[in-house]
Amino acid sequence: MVNPALQYPIFGPEIQCPHCRQTIPALTLTDTYLCTRHGAFEADPETRELVHLQSGRHWRQWQEEWYRQHTHPDGIRFEIHEALDRLYTQGYRATRVIIARRYKDLVSAYLERSTPWRGKAETASPRLYGLPVEFSPPSEDEPCWDVINFDLEKEPGAPVRYPYFRLFE
Repeated sequence: MVNPALQYPIFGPEIQCPHCRQTIPALTLTDTYLCTRHGAFEADPETRELVHLQSGRHWRQWQEEWYRQHTHPDGIRFEIHEALDRLYTQGYRATRVIIARRYKDLVSAYLERSTPWRGKAETASPRLYGLPVEFSPPSEDEPCWDVINFDLEKEPGAPVRYPYFRLFE
């Protein structure tokens, strides 16, 4: 007799679509999930990533939330910009951006840096959209940084983590 768990991809018999959050079924005896709106997603058991077959976008899961894994600086910058807009429309103001260390090389060229003025040395605090930027601690210290992309620190309280799909609700 075949173990029923082996009939489904690594995330089980159904997941929420990373784009629309609709519950989507797994296709039995495959590594694929099928969304009626967004098409097929393939689960990679080795990397534990979900790959949208049409676009090639990669997603990883942390605490039941899907996070897009970016390969281009415009993707992560767009996601941060949308999150800042959303935070602002909720009546909050961001005070700092913490970006996953794995994106440091990808985004460093796009960060604003202070320019020397009247002979003062350049400061080492980069900015993005006018906000100070820090990079996360190593993922060995905090495993969530292997998956999540950034945190926004807001006034007055705790950081706000943004899964990509929530930006378009």
